[in-house]
Amino acid sequence: MREHEFTVILASPEDSEEDADRLYEAGCADGSISTSGGVTRIDFHRRAPSLEEAIRSAIGNVQAAGFHVAHVLIEPASIVAAG
Repeated sequence: MREHEFTVILASPEDSEEDADRLYEAGCADGSISTSGGVTRIDFHRRAPSLEEAIRSAIGNVQAAGFHVAHVLIEPASIVAAG
């Protein structure tokens, strides 16, 4: 399995310690949460067979924690490396 890097942007800002705990408990231990300028992002370094599977599983974990995903950011280098 490879490690894939991408960022999940949440639909609404979340930045409390309880929010981080919920994300961690839902399986997001491989993500770093931060909020800046009213935008909450989770930078993931997730191991999975493919980039798509990594993103799908991360979105599932975020939703299981009760959060809504606005969109996902993928750096061009990550797409090339996933191929």
